[in-house]
Amino acid sequence: MPVQFTILASGSSGNCAYLETDEVRVLIDAGVSGRQIRQRLLSIGRTPENLDGILITHEHSDHIQGLTGLARLNIPIYCNRLTKEAIELQCRKATFDFRVFATGSSFEVGHLGVDTFSIPHDAYDPVGFLLHTPRARIGFLTDLGHTTKLVLERVRQANILLLEANYDLKLLQEDTRRPWATKQRIMSRHGHLSNDAAAQAAQDLVTADLRHMFLAHLSADCNRPDLAEQRVQGGLQHVGATHVHVQTASQSEPSATLTL
Repeated sequence: MPVQFTILASGSSGNCAYLETDEVRVLIDAGVSGRQIRQRLLSIGRTPENLDGILITHEHSDHIQGLTGLARLNIPIYCNRLTKEAIELQCRKATFDFRVFATGSSFEVGHLGVDTFSIPHDAYDPVGFLLHTPRARIGFLTDLGHTTKLVLERVRQANILLLEANYDLKLLQEDTRRPWATKQRIMSRHGHLSNDAAAQAAQDLVTADLRHMFLAHLSADCNRPDLAEQRVQGGLQHVGATHVHVQTASQSEPSATLTL
């Protein structure tokens, strides 16, 4: 059976992806409302009732806001201890079936292998994932202040990669709605990746096995898909990596399902 992968939403307002194998159906983050998750799953012929788990990278609302709406379904929630505690503080009226992992460990959901690793971001204990499916390895690097050696080593096996390209530096600097303190946080080493930083990360981690790269978590105000794609594609071309298909994930609608 093929493996199917769909980014249901990605951007500063909410992030959620869906992965299906012949045995396992999981979400990676649940950062749009429970209603939106249901609608977007229905658009690809799926329902949340059939999910086997939800993997959570960290506790910020654009990664967990749909959990409360899905709580009655008793879907297992996979996260580390500090993220669990933060979710419980934010979602006091809901009860969840937590499956706690230690950051840096590996575990399985059915036959889906999950490697976890620490990433630099201003959350309690944020993680990235490398998912091992029967057909491909999928890496998740969203909300990444900067790329560390550990991060690069852990996702270098990926055939498919979600890589944050949050902002264009010029657009962020010219933005009149964000105070300087917020801009400093975004640009900090525990904030978000710019297009330039994403391009450098792509060059540093690309291998012959990497086939698809989704640019994720774009700011609606301080970035544009064409700017992000142009910068990252240019970086990959600079190192001769013309075999990688680069596309931008959307906040407003699911991406086309990738069948592996």
